[in-house]
Amino acid sequence: DLDIVAALQVAPRVPANSLGDILGVPTSTITRRLNRLQNERLMKVIGRFAWPLIRSGNPQQLWVRCLPGQAAQVAEQLKAFPEIQFVMTTSGTCDIYADLFPLRGSDVNDLLSNRIPSLSGIKSVESRLVLDSRRVGQSWRLGRLSAAQTEALAAHIIPVNQPALRFIEELTDVEFGTMCELGRNARASAAEVARTLDVSSSSAYRAIQMLLATGAISPRVEVEPGAVGFPLSAVISLQVKPKSIGTVLDRLATHDSARMVSMVTGKAPVVFHGLFRGPDDLAEFITRDIGALPGIQTMDTCVGVNVLRRYWMDRESVFIG
Repeated sequence: DLDIVAALQVAPRVPANSLGDILGVPTSTITRRLNRLQNERLMKVIGRFAWPLIRSGNPQQLWVRCLPGQAAQVAEQLKAFPEIQFVMTTSGTCDIYADLFPLRGSDVNDLLSNRIPSLSGIKSVESRLVLDSRRVGQSWRLGRLSAAQTEALAAHIIPVNQPALRFIEELTDVEFGTMCELGRNARASAAEVARTLDVSSSSAYRAIQMLLATGAISPRVEVEPGAVGFPLSAVISLQVKPKSIGTVLDRLATHDSARMVSMVTGKAPVVFHGLFRGPDDLAEFITRDIGALPGIQTMDTCVGVNVLRRYWMDRESVFIG
């Protein structure tokens, strides 16, 4: 199961027979285990939409302080907003960390100044505009595979080699419908998409190839890290001297634990969101890796208590959906 997840993180659309050859496992076993992982809500292969097609501005990080005992209630209220992509209750200087994505048609000013701060149980909200994302969530890897296996899987990735789409209106009805289907199941075949949309397989195939080659949609694996041995999530804000910000971002983005690495507005311009096997791993990362970075002035660490939503999909413990 772990090898399947690790392989799909590299090549989400690799066929089951090729995946079996690369992992040295019968295709029937691959198919059975993959179906179980998905049916039991432990893993999903979805499509990540290109941001210019669905959003109206840069994301915002929300750091929410709540009245005593109100964090869980506030987190549930935040999930009612379609713009809230990620929600996690935390221990530390804030009670909830959330990512807000301004979708097309959203009034971000109203969300940040009125609707969200007025939720029952909120004491204060600090918003930080994301200026630069050096690493995004789909880049995180389990790191279980050999170099040869990773290379073999790379052959099953459709390269992004066509000009990016700028507006969703550039898509035909078939292409838009295909994008929606791949968003729900990025492993869907042309035949499956064709049946759903009532079009020819050749039309569905051309739409899939175009969407992948332009980067309009990018397949990604969704799995709760706690289910695969990384139960500890931490968000670390770093106050960094201006001349060192670029170096710090670059070095943090290459760390194995990195899930999200961003430059944001506010007094702490670098925010690192990482996944760890436990407190010892986090302690080593702070003392060895962060301690070796240039220009660090102060650090603030919030440890995740419960992830309620990741990439617009609600979570229940390690289960997705």
